[in-house]
Amino acid sequence: MSRRIEIEITSLNGDVATWRAAGAKLPKGTLDASLITGGPVVGTVYRADVEQYMERIEVVAVLPAKTASPLDPRNERLTIIAPEAKGPEITVTYAPKGRGPRREGDREGREGGRGSARPGGRGPRKEGAEGERSPRPPREGADASTGRGPRTEGGARPPRRDGERRPGGREQRPSGPVAPVVATIHRNALLATLSPEQLPVAEQLFRGGMPAVRSAVAEQNKNATAQGRPTIDAATIERIAEDLLGKTALASWRDRATGALSMGKELRLRDLRAVVTSAKTVTLDEEGRAQLKELQASLNAKLDVLRTQWNEKLESAVSSSNVAEALRLIARPPDMSTRVSSEVAAKVTSMVSETLHAEQDVALWTELVTLAVETSIRRNIKPLGIPADEAAKALAIKNAGAIPEFAKLLGMKVPPPPPPTRAPARPARPARRS
Repeated sequence: MSRRIEIEITSLNGDVATWRAAGAKLPKGTLDASLITGGPVVGTVYRADVEQYMERIEVVAVLPAKTASPLDPRNERLTIIAPEAKGPEITVTYAPKGRGPRREGDREGREGGRGSARPGGRGPRKEGAEGERSPRPPREGADASTGRGPRTEGGARPPRRDGERRPGGREQRPSGPVAPVVATIHRNALLATLSPEQLPVAEQLFRGGMPAVRSAVAEQNKNATAQGRPTIDAATIERIAEDLLGKTALASWRDRATGALSMGKELRLRDLRAVVTSAKTVTLDEEGRAQLKELQASLNAKLDVLRTQWNEKLESAVSSSNVAEALRLIARPPDMSTRVSSEVAAKVTSMVSETLHAEQDVALWTELVTLAVETSIRRNIKPLGIPADEAAKALAIKNAGAIPEFAKLLGMKVPPPPPPTRAPARPARPARRS
């Protein structure tokens, strides 16, 4: 789709004229002099319809520049004649002081109780034995004379305690980690240094890398073939993209790193780990290495806190003989590099082995086996027995590869251990079209 801009003719060489955008410093391209009626004039500004391609800007049509219109040479201007003002256009009427006359039945309604004479009203208030309003019970900790909470010497109420909220009010949600903020500082700085031929290629690289560039070139060539226009050389565009790929990848990563550093402790752990891990696919410069070092220190600090809390919870579960909670904690460490100490692992293994006996409740036995299979200590667990239940026996047969002691109890050959479970791969997102 073409768009209209203003161009200035910079030079003329036979039938070819060079042009630049009005107000720019460097020439932008060339055009056929026959497109300009009467011939081009160097230094003149024209209106031009142009089309943007991956490697150039093509001028489709040239129109003469706008000129100032004459000021009503044939006396055709319309004059608005305002009507004559005959009086003030705004009339102000003040309401009389006081509440005004009462409506009929208002007094009777007030005497019988507020809202009693009004249809659809709330009805009379509840009264005591002698026709008086029953007093409201004072709040807890309120002043007996006023019925309100205590005030300070200056007359202001003291601030509410943590977790205390006003009755009937909304509960304030605690502020937790939020999604990362992606900056565009380094991206814009890189785009400002590129030539007009490199700009559309770099924008496609920022959108989806080399696949996005190839898809945009294929789409443009398809449209050009359908319209009878010459196609572009895909190999040339791909060479430009390969030269810019490292720069765009570095700018994108530094923008992500800048956003992560600006959020500080509010950034989620998984987002921080993703930024640190993605640095391995980028060739960093000196400033990028400094950002990576700071992000790595922040990640290690977060992991140290989580590991400390995880170890404390695990020791508490072991000391209170909470077998299920201990297995859950071992199966879900803070990160993949966290390992259970040999001492704690031996205690949990002994606890689980003693709990899995034939007289155990089937529901609890099934839960513990299901949790134990997900842990790293599963092959060291030695159950004492299997309950006399078909579902429990089927579960033991299914998990005999993960817990070899089940095979010995069942009198069967130990099967190979199950393969590691992997999360299903996410489907690839289609590249955006330019």
